[in-house]
Amino acid sequence: MESGQKCATSLFDPNREKEVTMQWKTEDGGWSPYLAGALVGVLAIVSVYATTLWMGKTNYLGASTTFVRAAGLLERTVAPDRVAANEYFTKEKVRVDWQFMVVAGIFLGALIGSATDKSFKLEHVPPTWEKRFGPSIAKRGAAAFLGGIVAMLGARMADGCPSGHGLSGMMQLSVSSFIALAMFFGVGVVVAGLIYRRRAS
Repeated sequence: MESGQKCATSLFDPNREKEVTMQWKTEDGGWSPYLAGALVGVLAIVSVYATTLWMGKTNYLGASTTFVRAAGLLERTVAPDRVAANEYFTKEKVRVDWQFMVVAGIFLGALIGSATDKSFKLEHVPPTWEKRFGPSIAKRGAAAFLGGIVAMLGARMADGCPSGHGLSGMMQLSVSSFIALAMFFGVGVVVAGLIYRRRAS
């Protein structure tokens, strides 16, 4: 262990006969993506076990349905009859369930993580966006809103989001999840390349 910020676990590889060191944090002080990925895997396994044991039904990690339910909760305050008659909300109950709490926990966990590695900061426009499109908060907000609509429509059409297919689907070796995840990342790379492409000089 080198220092408080460079906590490390030393392993010994008998085949290579040399010390292999896994850093708990990156050089800039952030949490190791390998450690975070391993912890997410543990969380996925524990969630399956816990929901099966305590709820009598196996539930897998996911996030996108929660946002639809949140929209339903808001809509129900002004148009309860419309929500009650909605075919989708008949299938996906409008309620605060375990997944809803998981999504709230994601926000809380991210807040704690950024506070502990001292990367927390408030910014109106991300630097990458500002460099490409300027400092307009309204433009950034409109693009984020439009992107959210597209993302949610896509997640409903694919019957899951990157977390649902990427974590829960792949841990079950679901072929559809492997295809969906490849499409998520493949299309994401293409769209990012188009949006953030360099302007011709």
